[in-house]
Amino acid sequence: MTSNGTPARRRGPAAWFGAGRRAAAPPSERVVFRWDLDKTYLLSEFESLREMMRIPFEKPEDKVAAPGVAALIRGLRESALGRGRAVRVYFLSASPPQIGRAIRRKLELDGIVYDGITFKDQLQRLFRGKFRHLREQVGYKLTELLKARSLEPETAREYLFGDDWESDPLIYSLYADIASGGLAPSDLAELLRGARVDPPLIAEAQQLATALAKREVVTRIFINLERPTPPAQLRAYGPRLVPTFNYFQTAACLFQDDVLSSDGVVRVARALVEDSHYEATQLENSLADIERRGHLTPATAASLRAALAAAGLLAPTPRRLSDRLFGPWHRDRRPKSTSAAMIDYRTLLGVQSAEGVAE
Repeated sequence: MTSNGTPARRRGPAAWFGAGRRAAAPPSERVVFRWDLDKTYLLSEFESLREMMRIPFEKPEDKVAAPGVAALIRGLRESALGRGRAVRVYFLSASPPQIGRAIRRKLELDGIVYDGITFKDQLQRLFRGKFRHLREQVGYKLTELLKARSLEPETAREYLFGDDWESDPLIYSLYADIASGGLAPSDLAELLRGARVDPPLIAEAQQLATALAKREVVTRIFINLERPTPPAQLRAYGPRLVPTFNYFQTAACLFQDDVLSSDGVVRVARALVEDSHYEATQLENSLADIERRGHLTPATAASLRAALAAAGLLAPTPRRLSDRLFGPWHRDRRPKSTSAAMIDYRTLLGVQSAEGVAE
């Protein structure tokens, strides 16, 4: 039984991992998945004040999940449990707590087992006349992430999921670099002032950053291209951040990181086909795109093509001569390094402030 009262469904390791896979992970190993809600899990509309005010009154049945996202989250939990890993799924939302009941009901309808949700009290800010704070996300989300990290074991690995609608690439990268010690708390105040964060939140973020045990904890940051933003526009955040056009691409990268089974990838692909009318050519193009951009190795792509073909979602592809002789696993299946490069936050914040993105 999970913290939200929903029974967790477990599948044995054999159901998710075939012969030749590594042995189950030590029980103490924990993987944490942190999700944004709006524009990442839900296809929310809040471009105007009227739309923001309407959100608390929507019914669970009115809320629409992004294609494939529910299948992905279910697969991540089941894969982790199948490997003997502890797993946590959290949601961080900039929506008001008044929608909490509808959100929890929506997650229940989608079969999502989760461990916590944090909301932003938008209505309280509105009643206080702080209209600018309605769209201020950097200080709010960063402090909430830092507080949440302090509650996890130091060895817990994290995967972060957001979108390109507001400031998730910046917020998640700042958080990852603070956690690793790559960004000193003394430098944080200047950056947050550049992002127009309120002084009390700047002070809180500095205090939390100073107290945090420093460790490389964020493995990947996935940004759902909802606007969509050209992927090249996000290269400044380094290889740790992966822009994806759909959750099939995200699932493929998580398979490569060994936190999602090939069956899990197939289920996400099937959800796109059945629920969003994706065709085989769209799946193939998506796989080719994420491979071309360097986030997926040729060996991983070949393995997934075979799994999708076996599931009837892709046409079988001719095998290379080297694969017929030695098998596809002779090629490098390791992903390129996701270690964070030095991010020029000052330049990024200067560009974003000029465009109003970080407001």
